[in-house]
Amino acid sequence: VQLVESGGGLVQAGGSLRLSCAASGRIFSSSAMGWFRQAPGKEREFVAAIRWSGSRTHYADSVKGRFTISRDNAKNTVALQMNSLKPEDTAVYYCAAHLGSDYIGPLSSEYGYWGQGTQVTVSS
Repeated sequence: VQLVESGGGLVQAGGSLRLSCAASGRIFSSSAMGWFRQAPGKEREFVAAIRWSGSRTHYADSVKGRFTISRDNAKNTVALQMNSLKPEDTAVYYCAAHLGSDYIGPLSSEYGYWGQGTQVTVSS
């Protein structure tokens, strides 16, 4: 069971980044997937989530209209396209999986599998 994020980096405000998360097949095919982030000195917060079918998504208000979550079940990947980035988006971004239902809510305790995180830094 493994989730591996990639795509983080340093970008100027207003720029874009695309994060990707590669998942092992056993969990990906029956998992809702989510992205969370944690800034220094702050609690981990929900960013976005997507049902296993991709039919429904859920976003935090702070990223709605700027970020887009998507998944490719054939490749066992989930992506987070981040546009119009702001300095306050700076954080470590984590991919997470929820097994057993199509929960796409914001509770981190509902996600049983986590990646190691990838750093996103937005300069002003």
